[in-house]
Amino acid sequence: MPTLLHLDSSVFPGDASVSRSVAASFRREWEAQHPNGTVIYRDLAAAPVPHLDGLAAGAGFVGPDQRTPEQQAAYALRDELAGELERADAVLIAAPMYNFTIPSTLKAWLDHVIIMGRTVGEKPSAAGTPTTVIASRAGGYGPGTPRESFEFVTTYLQKALVEFLGLDVHFIVPELTGARQNPAMADLIEQADASRAKAHEDAAARGKDLATRLPA
Repeated sequence: MPTLLHLDSSVFPGDASVSRSVAASFRREWEAQHPNGTVIYRDLAAAPVPHLDGLAAGAGFVGPDQRTPEQQAAYALRDELAGELERADAVLIAAPMYNFTIPSTLKAWLDHVIIMGRTVGEKPSAAGTPTTVIASRAGGYGPGTPRESFEFVTTYLQKALVEFLGLDVHFIVPELTGARQNPAMADLIEQADASRAKAHEDAAARGKDLATRLPA
């Protein structure tokens, strides 16, 4: 049965988070097509993985039979996380913009799964896996906007996920999510609501499309 790897990283729960709620639209359609499939779910805000330390990083450059017991123990989580990525038929990542870039919890996950000679290198082990990123942001950072140069979510993830891990990435970007909370953005509420609605529509369509490509 197909396997979906789903990562949430917003510090806000449920519908209070646009990235979580849009990702949920994708997942509902995926699960509707594959009710008996497997979903590997990690809430990186509720249960963050630790930051990569020297032992775990160094163990990635040493053969399994050459690792010390301490390195083996430190590498175990990296092996587990990379294995989840490698088993996935599709990946769903909810990545809200925090201070112009991704949450530190998502960066920690990436630091663990980026393993030279395995997930990264001449033949990345998860290369080609269809990956959907919900890149929500409170303001507007699209091409031609005053803050275009401040956007380090899609720009960073394009490099890390595509050029490093070799994943086949599609971005869904709900913008202006802070319009209803920020009085200075009151004139943008209608535009924000339209962006959110389109993100839900696109995520649902994407989830259904990817799911139907895989046998039940």
